[in-house]
Amino acid sequence: MNFDLEKFKVHGEPLIYGAMISIALVSIGIVVGLTVFKKWGWLWREWLTTVDHKRIGVMYILAALLMLFRGGIDAMMMRLQTAAPDMKFLDAQHYNEVFTTHGLIMILFMAMPFIIGLMNVVVPLQIGARDVAFPRLNAVSFWLFFFGAMLLNISFVIGGSPDAGWSAYFPLASLEFSPTVGNNYYSLALQISGIGTLMTGVNFIVTILKMRAPGMTLMRMPMFTWSVLITNVIIVFAFPVLTVALALMMFDRLFGSQFFTMANGGMDMLWANLFWVWGHPEVYIVILPAFGIYSEIIATFSKKNLYGYTSMVASMLIISLLSFLVWAHHFYTMGQGVMVNSFFSISTMAIAVPTGVKIFNWLFTLRKGRISFTTPMLYSLAFIPIFTIGGVTGVMLAMASADYQYHNTMFLVAHFHYVLIPGAVFAVIAGFHYWFPKVFGFRLNERIGKHAFWWIIISFNVAFFPLFILGLKGMTRRMYTYSAETGFGPLNMISFAGALGLAIGFVILVYNIYWSTRYMPRDENGDPWDARTLEWATHSPIPEYNFAVVPKVKSRDAFWAMKHDKQPLFEEPITKIHMPSNTGKPFVLGVVFFFLGFFLVFSMWIPAIVAGVGVLIALAAMSFERDHGFYIPADKVIKTEKKLGGGTV
Repeated sequence: MNFDLEKFKVHGEPLIYGAMISIALVSIGIVVGLTVFKKWGWLWREWLTTVDHKRIGVMYILAALLMLFRGGIDAMMMRLQTAAPDMKFLDAQHYNEVFTTHGLIMILFMAMPFIIGLMNVVVPLQIGARDVAFPRLNAVSFWLFFFGAMLLNISFVIGGSPDAGWSAYFPLASLEFSPTVGNNYYSLALQISGIGTLMTGVNFIVTILKMRAPGMTLMRMPMFTWSVLITNVIIVFAFPVLTVALALMMFDRLFGSQFFTMANGGMDMLWANLFWVWGHPEVYIVILPAFGIYSEIIATFSKKNLYGYTSMVASMLIISLLSFLVWAHHFYTMGQGVMVNSFFSISTMAIAVPTGVKIFNWLFTLRKGRISFTTPMLYSLAFIPIFTIGGVTGVMLAMASADYQYHNTMFLVAHFHYVLIPGAVFAVIAGFHYWFPKVFGFRLNERIGKHAFWWIIISFNVAFFPLFILGLKGMTRRMYTYSAETGFGPLNMISFAGALGLAIGFVILVYNIYWSTRYMPRDENGDPWDARTLEWATHSPIPEYNFAVVPKVKSRDAFWAMKHDKQPLFEEPITKIHMPSNTGKPFVLGVVFFFLGFFLVFSMWIPAIVAGVGVLIALAAMSFERDHGFYIPADKVIKTEKKLGGGTV
């Protein structure tokens, strides 16, 4: 085997040694806990082998919350290192690794799985379906994402993290400039998890187009479902580009090919183009579902139907098209011609127009509404002005000539945080609060939730607004230290204080989950918010089969029409219900993919070949399996409905 054992070691950092010890202790604690409380069988039956879209959604969200804190620790370390001049907390190499993994984890392993988790929980309910179109493929998607995330996360204790930035530009990501295995982890972990995301895209397109309840036409779908449909179309077109780019990167690093080299016919700019052809649509993959979440929440807590439904759908379609026409604005400064820069400048400014349409739609929905200032509504209201700041600064960056000044400064860092945090993080927190009672049967505490909200909103602005000023003063991105003479110290210290406040806010959010689980009263009617859409028409917590009777939809906001216009939703008698069977094969496939990736990272060819054969065997076992699911008898459904409150019997 052609590998060096020294590559496994990560040297010299007390923080990393502490992380190794903490990972070992937590792992031992989990194993001991499951053994003492005899929960191994329960874990296997109820979670590791599940194909229930709701449970898969919960697992996505749990993984995203873990990654939120993992990425948050990286952010705190960066802010601490730059809080004062000449800090020695991190050295240059460790700082490179930290900002690289922070970007990867927050975008690909926090924001995306959180959104896909909400998508899994909510979309089948909103369209009146009993599950997604391909339940087992859904399980495969999750386990590939999960084990891809785990592969990336072990890099900082085994071998070393990627260190060429989250965009991994060549030649920085090449073996010449990054000889450690960190960027091997990058290429393989992202390939594995990206395949899972691509499967999700196919699955949800088919689910939404083919499994809607009778009467639910496309123009009667809830706005969140519309946003998910458009997002998954973007996924299907964008993610294959990333997969190909990562495969070429893997060939360059592991097999000596020359796709992205500076010599022998390679093109380093080929990587930049491939990455951003995926990377900019990726921004809208996380933003568009967030727009759908805000649309649902604002309509519910304004007690009004969403203003301009058709224009909202049209604006999302236009955004999805334009998202593929703006990628080169990420490298205005790399020597393109005037015509190219002009085209991408115009297309980048144009994408602000349909986004502005949506802002006005939400404002007109609020106008004359009977607004309830719940925790999810507060996040939705705070989003509008903060995201607008991000959008306006984005238009500034869209001007190619001005971007020469802004591009490599902290101004750009401030801009994309003002877009992505209100545009994705606030949205998933709002959606988490909003749909939490639907999944678990009780609400999160409003008082604690509002405490967390104010900590997060105020601290966010304290943390990131100073970066606009620092950027205009000349502080560059990725600068791990600076001298006192620069004058950057005071604003960086303010930013660090804001980061501490953000950490406190997220800790309060997690405490709210714990407190509410123990003390909040359980809901009885399944509709704690007086909501409008179909997911609230079933019980809380949701039964395995979602709806005892498939609803018949006659209008938009079908559940609101049932409550206030007396339009019946459930008109058929209860009959037996067909459901998919659980299976452990997706979990096993994920494990084998993990080992395949790990062995390839370290060029351990014989174990990698064995793991590759294992992947083929697992895929064959799933392909040739004939399992037609099972039926829940009608009398059992009736008994469950009566126990839960009997909305359809």
